[in-house]
Amino acid sequence: MINLKHFLRWRFGLADAETQTTADERDAIARHAAGKRCLVEIGVWHGVTTCRIRAAMASDGVVYAVDPYPIGRLRFSFQLRIAHAEVARIPNGRVEWIRKTGEFAARDLSPKLDGEVDFVFIDGDHSWEGLKGDWEGWSPLVKPGGIISLHDSISTRLRPIHEAGSVRYTQDMIRRDPRFQVIEEVDSLTILHRLPV
Repeated sequence: MINLKHFLRWRFGLADAETQTTADERDAIARHAAGKRCLVEIGVWHGVTTCRIRAAMASDGVVYAVDPYPIGRLRFSFQLRIAHAEVARIPNGRVEWIRKTGEFAARDLSPKLDGEVDFVFIDGDHSWEGLKGDWEGWSPLVKPGGIISLHDSISTRLRPIHEAGSVRYTQDMIRRDPRFQVIEEVDSLTILHRLPV
């Protein structure tokens, strides 16, 4: 019932939409999304970072907001309702809502988006297998010079998550991917760009 309580507080203006990203991480995400035309966010939750991405992207851009939004006990996703309302407040470009995991969304959208994606923010399943599926699905779709940013990919003093699958997969696999280069780290966020072919 915690979700219901928060939803009601949010609905009546007594609570904000929630995020686990820091202000500095959100600023970095917006900076790297600026002017991009084809963007993807995996793990939308309440849409806080989606709002920043949508506000920063090109006016003719599209952001694919990917999240499975499981239905709760009341047969309703409070998170989906909050995200739709929050993101609708940003009058820039357009949003396509994809109610799937990142891995399945990549599989379904790859014929349409192959080599077209400018920016991806991955903040979905933080297990090793979850990030592996997102990385293997989305990294090939990013154009040269495009950006992939990974949340909860670095353990920090304030967020000691060194045992998280997303941290281990980033360190052991993604940082060794010859197609990409790390260009910035902000708190638990790793930002990479795709190298020229």
